[in-house]
Amino acid sequence: MILVTGGSGFLGGAVVRRLVANGESVRSLQRKDSPALLELGVDIVHADLADREAVIQAARGCSAVIHIAAKTGVWGPQADYYRANVLGTRNILDACLANGIQRFVYTSTPSVIHDGGDIEGIDESAPLATHFEIAYPATKAEAERMVLAANCDQLGTVALRPHLIWGPNDPQLTARVLARGKAGRLRLVGHGLKLIDSIYIDNAVDAHLMALKHIAPGASCAGKAYFITQGEPMPQRDLINGILNAGGLPACEKSISPKIAYAAGAIMEMIWKVLGRQDEPMMTRFVAKQLSTAHWYDISAAKRDLGFVPRISVAQGLQILQKSLLVPGNSQ
Repeated sequence: MILVTGGSGFLGGAVVRRLVANGESVRSLQRKDSPALLELGVDIVHADLADREAVIQAARGCSAVIHIAAKTGVWGPQADYYRANVLGTRNILDACLANGIQRFVYTSTPSVIHDGGDIEGIDESAPLATHFEIAYPATKAEAERMVLAANCDQLGTVALRPHLIWGPNDPQLTARVLARGKAGRLRLVGHGLKLIDSIYIDNAVDAHLMALKHIAPGASCAGKAYFITQGEPMPQRDLINGILNAGGLPACEKSISPKIAYAAGAIMEMIWKVLGRQDEPMMTRFVAKQLSTAHWYDISAAKRDLGFVPRISVAQGLQILQKSLLVPGNSQ
């Protein structure tokens, strides 16, 4: 039995479905209902990651854990992110040790090393950032440190850093690009010329299953983090317009300067705080920096240690996305 946290989410659900298709018995620890996973025979446990005893109980009888669940986003109280991302990860690690589980795969993020500037072709030797503007990368960095430090003779741990996961049924990048494109509110920052990399959902799943296959106490990947991307850096506008094209929408030609985007983010943050709004502003300073800087990584280590090679190219992924959006009722 393999325990997956966050099976009701985009990546978590895809990982669970692939494991089941491969003949594995799967238990999903999650907060939301998933009728489709129940139909596949997945053992669903509803629990809060911050509930240590419930987490330990959920891991009973399992041989490995893929920990994907997290609080994501760019807005909200620090305490909420800490509870889910740090305390929740600590409880999952404790559950592994309490139940004699020896294999642990953790989903981290490249944001843990982002200090606000361009990131171009770096590898895992780059240190974690020392300053974070928002709670999400700060808490994910703390959790990643904890995961890698927990690697020992009893438990092999590995952290994956997938960047910008997208594809059919993606509720984040894909859905937001399409929604803003339809509404005419999409703008490129700095003409979208900075190079970025991403990861198509099926390739992200491949990486997790390869990590699960290789991780064990003393394995070459144990105690290490790995960037996971397509290995296809491209101008940001090419990916955005590729998604728009898949949705039958015109390319985005409008652009704003990075300085204006950053100023707009600062103003929106101030307004949201004054009004006490809980939803995410359309722009924040963090998002403005992300959209105006380069983000691409050297994935040589993942290829060497995990055998990870993206089998679906960006062009192929966009074709699959386009076909999925042609299905009646599926408009992201």
